[in-house]
Amino acid sequence: MVEFMKRALELASEALIAQEVPVGCIFTIDNNIVAESRNCVNVTRNPTRHAEINCIDFVLQFCKDNGIDYKDYFQRICVYVTVEPCIMCAAALQNLRVKNVIYGCANDRFGGKTVLDVSSFYLQSYEVTGNVLADEAMTLLKQFYKGTNPNAPESKVKKKKDYP
Repeated sequence: MVEFMKRALELASEALIAQEVPVGCIFTIDNNIVAESRNCVNVTRNPTRHAEINCIDFVLQFCKDNGIDYKDYFQRICVYVTVEPCIMCAAALQNLRVKNVIYGCANDRFGGKTVLDVSSFYLQSYEVTGNVLADEAMTLLKQFYKGTNPNAPESKVKKKKDYP
């Protein structure tokens, strides 16, 4: 478990260097990596390009190219992700019926378990394990948020003008 999370942290570090929110993700089957990715929202200018979604797309293409039933394939997948999946990613993983999700640190702003328990909308849910190398994952997030996102829109908040 820790070995795969360490690889996900390496991918998250690559995302940080690329000025992306530092999230890395690994999909495994029978302790073999079948997909890996990191966030690439800023570089693609596509807000859905989260690490988990990128891995999903890779697996879907793999299954299509090899004549594999993706529904059966996903039910064997264990997901390792450095940050608790957001509501969007948690719902996607639920719909695909992955086996389980192991994450590093909680996502107290957008978490698909912490903020809104997405699993409560489904009859069957994947198993969730959190706090695996959580300090390392949180450290990467803190490093990112100390800087500025060069692709973030300008604030719409009105600023007080200084009058002489």
